[in-house]
Amino acid sequence: MSNSLTSSTALLDFLKNQYPSAVSSSTSEADLPSLSHQLFPTSSYTDNEKVETSQWLTTSSRLATPNEDEAKHAERLGSLNIHLSTRTTLLGSKPSIADIALYYRLAPAVKSWSPDERTGEHGYHHIVRFVDFVQNAPLFGLSVKKEDKVAVDHNDIKFVHKPLDAKEEKERKKKEKAAAAAAADGQTSLPVGQGKGEADAKLSKREKAQEAAQNAGDKVKGAVMGDNPPQSKKEKKEKQPKPPKQPAKETPLSPCLIDLRVGHILKAVNHPNADSLYVSTIACGDSPGTDNTSEYEGQTVRTVCSGLNGLVPLEEMQGRKIIAVCNLKPVTMRGVKSAAMVLAASPRLKEGEEGDHEGPVELVSPPEDAKAGERVIFEGWAGEPDGVLNPKKKVWETLQPGFTTTEALEVGFDSGAVPQLQEGETAGKSTGKLVTSIGGTCTVKSLKNAEVR
Repeated sequence: MSNSLTSSTALLDFLKNQYPSAVSSSTSEADLPSLSHQLFPTSSYTDNEKVETSQWLTTSSRLATPNEDEAKHAERLGSLNIHLSTRTTLLGSKPSIADIALYYRLAPAVKSWSPDERTGEHGYHHIVRFVDFVQNAPLFGLSVKKEDKVAVDHNDIKFVHKPLDAKEEKERKKKEKAAAAAAADGQTSLPVGQGKGEADAKLSKREKAQEAAQNAGDKVKGAVMGDNPPQSKKEKKEKQPKPPKQPAKETPLSPCLIDLRVGHILKAVNHPNADSLYVSTIACGDSPGTDNTSEYEGQTVRTVCSGLNGLVPLEEMQGRKIIAVCNLKPVTMRGVKSAAMVLAASPRLKEGEEGDHEGPVELVSPPEDAKAGERVIFEGWAGEPDGVLNPKKKVWETLQPGFTTTEALEVGFDSGAVPQLQEGETAGKSTGKLVTSIGGTCTVKSLKNAEVR
């Protein structure tokens, strides 16, 4: 294998050698994401799987980068190991070009790993298993020379994680909790094997039986002596009419309703079904498990489609900070679900012009020290954002005309461009800059008095 592992040219040469009938001499780097079906014609791929394949191709290239920070590299390997712990291939069980790319770029490193790095307590045993599977499985049909293969000794396991018996673990925790409670209350020790709950249950049953016997005796005595008072029927209470529901309080229109956050684009790829779209993987500070998010390289991320292909170079999208609108209702764009929107500036349409222009377009940049997930607001418009903007109320569509850039290339909100804000306290407000919590201002490169959307 070539030592130039990050080179797509070297990977293409490997593919042409391994799959001469499927990969032609004219195949280029741009064709890599679409090679899966040519290599594995019996498999079909959804739009989301095509996007995921492109993302894994990018990740495989980064994992093979020799100058990457050691801590970051270990984090990537750890995330990959966890991902593969429940999967046979990167997509689950379906083969793809991403599996071959990852094998090609990782195999030389895995070959040099120590036994502890492979199968130790903190080793990457799932990655080792994956590499061994790809190089030997008929599913991939690779013809790798014996000396180039990663030698894997399936009996050399340095650490085996003992599986927990769920029942035993539950019982142990229960007894520990009971013992701790007894000690805290200063209670005497209970017989071995009998928890506090069991002793209380027995005592409770005995007391209930005694109480029932006593009540029965009292009833018999009362019947004989004739001193049982007559039982009176319970009087029905009149139902009070329910108070009418109060109408929901209407939230005043304000740009603070829009959840604007700093986002970090971890990677961006071409949309598999739309020439004008990019598909970006963006960290926006969401908690794990948040709706419409996924995990990527140990971070909670959103998948975002943006119509910037042909307007902003793909290279400029990689690894950069942007401003994202995070509470629009998710939409599916040509088969890929998009869960946010990237803010960008472009010249205003001149009078008489219709539709979208062809650029230039500039991404809105937060301050350099801003962190992913940090909220940004317009000065003079503080407040809490809605969870998800109601599409029927058209909050974004109403307020977006006020999003602008200034002569100083700062992004701001001009309330004068929004007719609905020309009454009451909001009338006549000056343009408020888009700032972070510590006052850093969001900017663009060169477009003055442009619209931002």
